[in-house]
Amino acid sequence: MIPALPWSNIDTVLLDMDGTLLDLHFDNHFWLEHLPRRYAERHGISPAMAELELAPLFNEHQGKLTWYCLDFWTRELDLPIREMKREIAHLIGLRPSADLFLGALRQAGKRVALITNAHRDSLSLKLERVELAPWFDRLISSHDYGFPKEDAQFWHALEQDFPFDPGRCLFIDDSLPVLRSAARHGIAHLLAVLQPDSRKGRKDTGEFAAVDDWLDVARSLEGPPD
Repeated sequence: MIPALPWSNIDTVLLDMDGTLLDLHFDNHFWLEHLPRRYAERHGISPAMAELELAPLFNEHQGKLTWYCLDFWTRELDLPIREMKREIAHLIGLRPSADLFLGALRQAGKRVALITNAHRDSLSLKLERVELAPWFDRLISSHDYGFPKEDAQFWHALEQDFPFDPGRCLFIDDSLPVLRSAARHGIAHLLAVLQPDSRKGRKDTGEFAAVDDWLDVARSLEGPPD
């Protein structure tokens, strides 16, 4: 069970997409299996060699806006990244009961924004597969601001664009660097995600309490333990 949330002190809820509302299996499969396989085919090398060649490049850009940018990877790898994502789009799926939680937020009258590092084209693809948009007041990509959520400048830009009181805000994300960035910005209520990828085990969520079951969070809205 997640710790009791003081819902009467929370006006705004900011939600990550991949690994939080959507199963991270799609993204992990794409970057760790599908893309290396296609890269190997393109260059006539083994998948193992492709992974060795790609690893330092991935490490260099992880946490930067380029890591999430389809235009960057299309140019860098000379591969049709958008089309390749569509090839495995059937793997895109909502995490269990996430829609019930979103419905409960709407019923409770909270302001809700999706804030994702995903490129706008990735966001569009996922919205084609999963009907998320109706639950949100805003759908925001970090590419709109030019800074990833790991960067303090993202949060300053977000507050200018979507004004909210950090002290009355809940933010849920599966990335510890992102959550720590939000904490430094003063966001009062933070939750991690215990199992972002349904095909992998639970992860260490560090200093953050974590969501395991969206149904529990939805139920907590019905009778807030203030």
